[in-house]
Amino acid sequence: MATIHVDIVSAEGEIFTGEAEMVFVPAKLGEVGIAPRHAPLLTDLKPGEVRIQRAQNDELLFYVTGGVLEVQPHRVTVLADSALHAEQLDEDAALAARERAREVLEDRRGEIDIEQAQAELVEAEARYRAAQKLKGKR
Repeated sequence: MATIHVDIVSAEGEIFTGEAEMVFVPAKLGEVGIAPRHAPLLTDLKPGEVRIQRAQNDELLFYVTGGVLEVQPHRVTVLADSALHAEQLDEDAALAARERAREVLEDRRGEIDIEQAQAELVEAEARYRAAQKLKGKR
């Protein structure tokens, strides 16, 4: 089967480089599936899970907090704001962050940045869902 080269990088450095049969990323307008010889594409990413399918049902999972996706016919580049291997996700910490973000939005006392609080809630929700999904695969 044909493959496509995948690079996942963030400010922390290179997270992954290798070949894949299929790549799934959380684009702003919904999940995008990328196969070899995909049409060129440039789009923003939202917090969520990047799945890389390799030969023989081998799947790698990563979590990104957002960033940019660039697709060329033989190369996928994920320029992540921040990225983790799925095994590094802490479900308890993600749940606590989600609850803190919800409390800030519900309380609304004092001066808070609603847009920032909502963005933190979205990121915490995505991190928690990714951690739960991984837990089911362990």
